[in-house]
Amino acid sequence: MISDVRFGAELVLFLCEHFGTEVVIINASKESSLKEDLAQDVIEIVTVFSARLYGSQIHINKQVMEQLRSIAAEVGA
Repeated sequence: MISDVRFGAELVLFLCEHFGTEVVIINASKESSLKEDLAQDVIEIVTVFSARLYGSQIHINKQVMEQLRSIAAEVGA
């Protein structure tokens, strides 16, 4: 279903048709409204940015932990 695929699907389907390639959709879902599609897109965007934010915090936390370990080693020595 064209309405259920994400960005650029029309181009991919056109190219597949042009080159005689069959497209089989294996994860088809019910048709959704425009509002549902937009809500799902916003959720996906927020998910990506949250993952990046938490990923950057993990890097910072690792640096802080390494600094604390080196200070603890100096104090303990």
